[in-house]
Amino acid sequence: MDDAAAHSPPASKMVHQFFDPSVSVPADGPSAFHFFFVLPLSHADRLVNHYHPKLVNQSIIRPSWTGHGRVLSAQSVSRSEVVKMSFRWYGESDPVTLQYIRQIPGMTDIVSAIYDEPVGEVWPAHKIAALKSTIEQAGLRFEVVESVPVHESIKLGKPGRDRLIGNYQQTIRNLAAAGIKVICYNFMPVFDWTRTELSKTLEDGSTCLAFSTKEIEEIDPDEGIALPGWDSSYQPDQLKALLAEYREVDENRLWQHLEYFLKAIIPVAEECGVKMAIHPDDPPRPIFGLPRIVKNRDDLARIVRIVDSPANGLTLCSGSLGAGPQNNVEALVREFGGMGRIHFAHIRNVKITPEGDFEESAHLSSCGSLDIAAIVKAYHDTGFTGYFRPDHGRMIWGETGKPGYGLYDRALGAVYINGLWEAMDKLS
Repeated sequence: MDDAAAHSPPASKMVHQFFDPSVSVPADGPSAFHFFFVLPLSHADRLVNHYHPKLVNQSIIRPSWTGHGRVLSAQSVSRSEVVKMSFRWYGESDPVTLQYIRQIPGMTDIVSAIYDEPVGEVWPAHKIAALKSTIEQAGLRFEVVESVPVHESIKLGKPGRDRLIGNYQQTIRNLAAAGIKVICYNFMPVFDWTRTELSKTLEDGSTCLAFSTKEIEEIDPDEGIALPGWDSSYQPDQLKALLAEYREVDENRLWQHLEYFLKAIIPVAEECGVKMAIHPDDPPRPIFGLPRIVKNRDDLARIVRIVDSPANGLTLCSGSLGAGPQNNVEALVREFGGMGRIHFAHIRNVKITPEGDFEESAHLSSCGSLDIAAIVKAYHDTGFTGYFRPDHGRMIWGETGKPGYGLYDRALGAVYINGLWEAMDKLS
């Protein structure tokens, strides 16, 4: 029995944080958990009514800073020419191959990362070039990285953060030299996206990722947490020590540390022509008493004000933000999309309960609590020119592999999003 198993709580007390292979454990100790249209005929009339040409043709004009004194409108771009549909790929070990991804209608881009460099170290230019070459040989583009992890010492504001930030700056330069346009990252302390179940069985027999507030509240992290990918993450004593360090960091201090980080990296991103895109907290609420500062509209507005630059933008994840009942995702897209500050759009649906629980559903609006059609329309209306990615999907049709990252349901999501976009184009 390994150390993780020896310290595992009962199954009913397990919390799953999906291990993200983009993060390796540095030599001096771990730094973070990183886990992790066919339009139905019944909806045809609703689509025509909801997206009537008179409505679609209305520009969304509001005072906003775009970096060039230009306000975006629905007519400011030719939408059909700028839709960039991307797909997350975890490298050669991913059971979903580039060849399969290339066969998804409308798929143009791959989102990936360097998975074997320790957190906080510079990503070597030759590894980036090799990854780019592999992707391009498959007939796809590589212009978005998800993600370049932020070392916990930066989030904690510890001595030595300047060296780590310097490494981050050099990684930005190396990625820009290879043609990367957008870098996704997050500022979640210790834990990345958190779920209590990785394979919840739905009525149709598919399985999905799910979150139970009650199960989370019953877990004492000091007593140990069983996690998939534990052997690539913290040992229990290391986790306990890190959580102790964060007891001295409240939201105000975490904001200070994020501001310090952004003021150091955004000028480099500007020089390189790269757009940074922070990912919201998932779920958008405190976990285990840790501070969370990217969870709602006010947080997003504060972030883009810290450094008022197009290079300081957002990954707007509908599923992450939509899991919080306080968040109107469509309104967020209209506000921050109208400002030109959404560079990367994660599209997924969730079914939420009054208790704060949620499960990840199929992308279709009717399958979850979010109106995905209205959200995509908000992107369309504001002239979105960034990258879409169908986010986590269910495991369907007997597929096995990385929970949330199978081929089939994400492919359906991509085609659904592209179908919505094409319908809006034609109806306008």
